[in-house]
Amino acid sequence: MNEKKHALRLEQCGTAAFEATSLAGGSLVIDGAPEIGGEGKGMRPMEVLLSALASCSAMDVLHILRTQKEPLERLQIDIEGVRAAAVPSPFTRIELVFTAHGRVNPHKLQRAVGLAVDKYCSVRASLDAGVEIRWSAVVAEPATNTAQ
Repeated sequence: MNEKKHALRLEQCGTAAFEATSLAGGSLVIDGAPEIGGEGKGMRPMEVLLSALASCSAMDVLHILRTQKEPLERLQIDIEGVRAAAVPSPFTRIELVFTAHGRVNPHKLQRAVGLAVDKYCSVRASLDAGVEIRWSAVVAEPATNTAQ
């Protein structure tokens, strides 16, 4: 069985900040909360996890809709996570709202998001099964042409 491997390196770049650099290219800064010395240099680790879930699902949605030749102009994902009031403080519930811009068929969008989040997203598959994942998908109202 062929395994896919990913590697990155974290290097401290502030009091509680780290720059994560993928050995394949690309980087981001992760910073801690102010109470542990965070300086607002980057996202917090749990925000990075939410970003990973949203972006993984989004890439699958894009692939599905492009395969179906849907006229997607832009995709926006709002994501919110609720964490347990304990230590550690894992997510207990995460909600994603996908907004498609363009004349996308709403039924195809619903199907694409469902497949992406529930079946194809590797980040979702890596999360604890106890984390409740909710999602919704809407097509934004097309802009009206006011020029005459």
